[in-house]
Amino acid sequence: MNELKFFNTLTRKKDDFKPLDGNTVRIYSCGPTVYNYAHIGNLRTYIFMDLLRRTLRFGGYDLKHVMNITDVGHLVSDGDEGEDKMAKTAREQKKTPLEIAAYYTGVFLKDIDRLHIERPEIIAKATEHIQEMIDFVVALDGKGYAYETSDGIYYDIEKFPRYGMLSGISLEDQQAGARVEVNSEKKHPADFALWKKAPKEHIMQWESPWGMGYPGWHIECSAMGLKYLGEEFDIHTGGVDHIPIHHENEIAQTCGLLGHPAARFWLHGEFMLVNNGKMSKSLGNTYTIDQLIEKGYDPLDFRYFCLNAHYRSKLNFTFEGMDSAKKSLKNLRNAVQKHKGAEGKADADVLKKLEADFSEAVCDDLNIPKALGLVWNMARLETKSDEVYRLILKCDDILSLSLDKVVEEKEEEADVDPEILALIEQRTAAKKAKNYAEADAIRAKLLEMGILLEDTPSGVKFRRK
Repeated sequence: MNELKFFNTLTRKKDDFKPLDGNTVRIYSCGPTVYNYAHIGNLRTYIFMDLLRRTLRFGGYDLKHVMNITDVGHLVSDGDEGEDKMAKTAREQKKTPLEIAAYYTGVFLKDIDRLHIERPEIIAKATEHIQEMIDFVVALDGKGYAYETSDGIYYDIEKFPRYGMLSGISLEDQQAGARVEVNSEKKHPADFALWKKAPKEHIMQWESPWGMGYPGWHIECSAMGLKYLGEEFDIHTGGVDHIPIHHENEIAQTCGLLGHPAARFWLHGEFMLVNNGKMSKSLGNTYTIDQLIEKGYDPLDFRYFCLNAHYRSKLNFTFEGMDSAKKSLKNLRNAVQKHKGAEGKADADVLKKLEADFSEAVCDDLNIPKALGLVWNMARLETKSDEVYRLILKCDDILSLSLDKVVEEKEEEADVDPEILALIEQRTAAKKAKNYAEADAIRAKLLEMGILLEDTPSGVKFRRK
């Protein structure tokens, strides 16, 4: 196993990675706000999270991984304005926030299972950790980092001059870019809510030292990370959209309480585009896994599609790209199957080099596109060998594409002209009748139609030229 290197958003460079605590890697990942279906852009981030997990385990590390479920506190605006997303959906669907959270959490977990995304060891719901959040806010207030207004408790951002250490943004930039001030009681436009006071009609509220209310979005991750992973842990993951506000505010909170960021490494997955444009629910161009399945794709076709781009590169989603991914995954599985149980003797030096190159690729900031290309090189080796098959399955522990799956012939025949299938059956019958001249004539006719035949012990296989 090569030395691990990850691009650390905090240092803006690739850093060598070693866990803080022996052989155990402690990770915190920002999970979903469960007010709606996760779309494929969201799910790309969790595929990246999964690849990180699998690479670390490939390297022999144990994992203690926390992912939160945000079921309260995430307002419609990141500027602490508007309604809580959970409460808004509950009102619109005439259900309780608990019912909304339970339904969309279930759908999310089903989606990640179908994408072969491993579930973290700890899945922490925000509503089950309200006291930890209150304690965190009380401690920040005691250190002078918080102040009270008529609508909540806010973090005094000017008390933390290192604000922007993750994103590179300065307080002056925040001031210059601020929108028309909505809350005149805030000392600085970038001050953010640690705790919101709830009006009587608000359907999600808890007792606190400041009256009935609910937590701010950012405090949730800081409090739950502290509870389960301690004052300092190894890696924090999320999407690039979290960098300028959510993660910046997390760092401000934790530095205010502890004097240092919670995580040493901050890893962020890039955006997914749609037809080279922004993907968002408001634009109506998002897709769910169920919608991809309805269009004839397997969830692992989407995983394969994502593995073709580095997690720090934008990925443009198109259905042409999905068609290509579906075909490529099928072809790769077919190529892998040719090595299963084969008695050929693979070149030991060639296999050793391919395995070393694969390890080097995944350890170099999760260069999965390169690693996937190396698996293709293994599958294309001319000598068919069970050694190659076993090596590919070892690599598939990271890729998790079910490369041992046998592709049913029906899948290949699904979109084939019935005339071609009829000719193949006629040729098979001619061969059985030992009418080889007719069989050869049908083969030639199929070749003119662009169909190549291969006679195998299990029957006739065919493909387009």
